[in-house]
Amino acid sequence: MAVITKFVVVREGVEKMTFTSKKEADAYDKMLDIADQLTPFLTESELELDENTCEKLSFYLAQHKEQLMSLLKGVAPKKETPPKKAANKAESKK
Repeated sequence: MAVITKFVVVREGVEKMTFTSKKEADAYDKMLDIADQLTPFLTESELELDENTCEKLSFYLAQHKEQLMSLLKGVAPKKETPPKKAANKAESKK
């Protein structure tokens, strides 16, 4: 018989997500805390967002907080350059 330890993130009596490590569960819980704090901030804005859209936007921003923080600091996002194809190299040698 196997023993499996699970970490469950619960909000307002509802199970949100289950993890196998405490670190992952804590990170998700923190992300939910950030989203909860962003929702009233966005609701009070002049954007006239409905409650559902506001919650979705808050969740998205919280999920991508590292990118958002870089953008707010004025750091340009890294552009991914597509890998060069072998065919292009062969054509350039001709």
